Amino acid sequence: MKLSGPVVMDEFEQVVTREEPETGLRAIIAVHSTARGPALGGVRMWPYPGHAAALDDCLRLARAMTRKTAAAGLRLGGGKSVIIGDSATDKTTELLRAHGRFIQSLGGRYVPGIDVGTGAEEMRVIGTEAATVTCTEGDPSYLTALGAFAGITAAVEHVYGSADLSGRTAVVQGVGHVGHHLARLLTKASAAVLVTDVVRSRAETLAAEIGAGVLEPEEALATRCDVLAPCALGEVVNPATMPALRCEILAGVANNVLSQDDLATPLAARGITFVPDFILSAGGITFLDEQLRGGDERSAVPRVLEIGPRVGSILAEARAAAVTPLDAATALAEERLRLSGPTPIDRGTTR
Repeated sequence: MKLSGPVVMDEFEQVVTREEPETGLRAIIAVHSTARGPALGGVRMWPYPGHAAALDDCLRLARAMTRKTAAAGLRLGGGKSVIIGDSATDKTTELLRAHGRFIQSLGGRYVPGIDVGTGAEEMRVIGTEAATVTCTEGDPSYLTALGAFAGITAAVEHVYGSADLSGRTAVVQGVGHVGHHLARLLTKASAAVLVTDVVRSRAETLAAEIGAGVLEPEEALATRCDVLAPCALGEVVNPATMPALRCEILAGVANNVLSQDDLATPLAARGITFVPDFILSAGGITFLDEQLRGGDERSAVPRVLEIGPRVGSILAEARAAAVTPLDAATALAEERLRLSGPTPIDRGTTR
């Protein structure tokens, strides 16, 4: 199963859509792989401009989840679901229950969690119709941030020869669910932290609390720093924005930080160390995997902290083989998928 390069439909085991005028549901579920277990992935609710944009986002996010779960060594696959709509105005109990029924129709192949536009309350409603749902009793964002912090520390050690963050400048772009936790962890490690968010008041409140500086959103990518951590929506690094980067390390938890995989090569040519987001952001899903096994946050923490050594190993392998960190990380995910053996293909579309 090839994970790198453009997203093509043949990579996916199943892609289904559903439209229900009576509930307002317009949704897509993409199951990328169940080779290692059921496909875990969040439910994103976003006012996409149309079906094509929603489908593209769903496919890219589902593929990223396969990379994430496989590289982390979890007995889970990768999937995603998206609901087309504004979570502030279009979200209703009837719509969420309809999405739960849609998920249940896949017979457990896809397991939902929280994402942009959904939280624990929404998962509980979806769970009234779907048999298996995660994130109903809390937000795994802190453990996502903890894993990212461990990975960033490993990247700093790889680049500078020391894991000490004292005096290192870190820009955290997006201080929502995960970003605010990461900013706090970096501050406690004595990094000089700059934060930004499209909701300026959110950035200002956090900055006042932790002693960080505040940037305008359009300044973040072009700010000279040791670490740039995109923690909001993905594809922030694209052909138009990449020339402005002034960071030494690009390491964020936003899904699909790069708009396309082939940007990893020019990043490396510029001397920017890219830590693939599907490696860095695996703390949350590791916690969910632990919950599915009957564990809790305490038992998940040691597994989450393994992200640090994993990042260090990937960066070392990339340097030794003269390949990009994305190539090395993708090879790790593909090898673990290969060892899992083939999985049956069941593609289709329902309405």
